[in-house]
Amino acid sequence: MATTRTASAHWEGSLMEGSGQVELQSSGIGTYAVSWPSRAEEANGKTSPEELIAAAHSTCYSMALSNVLAKAGNPPTSLDTTATVTFQPGTGITGSALSVVGTVPGITAEQFEEAAQDAKVKCPVSQALSVPITLETSFKG
Repeated sequence: MATTRTASAHWEGSLMEGSGQVELQSSGIGTYAVSWPSRAEEANGKTSPEELIAAAHSTCYSMALSNVLAKAGNPPTSLDTTATVTFQPGTGITGSALSVVGTVPGITAEQFEEAAQDAKVKCPVSQALSVPITLETSFKG
């Protein structure tokens, strides 16, 4: 069965001087402040689209790798994954770099590397970073 998750953003003002909030609606766990300076310079206690993508990518990748390893008969004891999403003002998102440290009894470093590469391709967030995007608009005038 398919699931959907929703977040919404509210923005006021111009890009450089304005600010907004992003609300994680499906989970209800919070509303977080966003601004251009927190995106293009220092975070200063605010989040950014790139940080949210990094959170999604690191979590999804850990799940995908855990699944690949378990299906091969070697479930991990632990996986620690970091995703670093790079944003270049004027260009956009230029990449997501994954780094994973795994404790997996019964396999070699080479087998871990092979599983890690396989999971990178199978990770739904990795796949989503290049999917078609649809848009629906409504104008209030």
